Amino acid sequence: MLSRAEIHRIVQMAWDEDAPWGDVTSDCLIPQGVSARADLVAREPGVFCGGEVFAAAFGHVDGATEVEVLVDDGALFESGQVLATVRGSARSLLGAERIALNLVQRMSAIATTTARYAAETAGTKARIVDTRKTTPGLRAIERYAVRCGGGHNHRNSLSDAVMAKDNHLAVLGDDLTLALREARGRISHTTHFEVEVDRIDQIEPVLAAGVDSIMLDNFTLDELREGVAIIAGRAVVEASGGIELDGVREIAQTGVDVISVGALTHTIRSLDLGLDFATTTRDPSQNAPRSVTKSRPSVTKSARSAAPW
Repeated sequence: MLSRAEIHRIVQMAWDEDAPWGDVTSDCLIPQGVSARADLVAREPGVFCGGEVFAAAFGHVDGATEVEVLVDDGALFESGQVLATVRGSARSLLGAERIALNLVQRMSAIATTTARYAAETAGTKARIVDTRKTTPGLRAIERYAVRCGGGHNHRNSLSDAVMAKDNHLAVLGDDLTLALREARGRISHTTHFEVEVDRIDQIEPVLAAGVDSIMLDNFTLDELREGVAIIAGRAVVEASGGIELDGVREIAQTGVDVISVGALTHTIRSLDLGLDFATTTRDPSQNAPRSVTKSRPSVTKSARSAAPW
């Protein structure tokens, strides 16, 4: 799950970027006291993600806004389906619209793409995992979206695990085993240690250092099979490098344990979700500006959608 603090940080960052001095268009065009209702509508099928973030975007602008999220994170939805409804001040809804859409469209796109990769590897032992190739500042919600799509998370940051990659190995020089053993001795026994290799002949020296995982980078299918056979359960085997949807099942069938896919987050096309304004009403008694709070609106969720994706 996402923490309230993380959601608030991201929404605040988005608001500071999008409306640092308010929404001048809505403020000069829309009279005070006009209320509106709008529906979040899917223009294409997918996997939903970001209900709490969507609600928080509206709540950040106006705590009186009512948000009803109609599908759970991770639920499948069809084109034309209403995913959420918002009610409140027309000015507030218009001000929060783009922030809310940007976040929920991206999160749902990542969940949808991840679900496609997970479906392709179903029946194998391979896990689909993300990478650190995320949007700066949005890693928490993007990794959450991967989980909602049926994927798994790799290390969250450089602080979470040791991962020696090609550039590290190039600096180390020839005695790879000794260098890795010394590195192993400098870290806690609970710290995960992974090494990336791009040649078959690097596998045994890396194994001799006592690593936990080996990443086989840009290996062919035959090389992956050979690498899995050499490692023979002595370390977790990860396949990486240019993984695409149309070839991921063949990679999974080589026997690797993990397939890391940068495309889950770095080449995503936002899902086509729109906010359709349905009704507006004006209260003539409201002549003064509405007070704005930073509290989050309540969120109501329906049962998980069973619509085919």
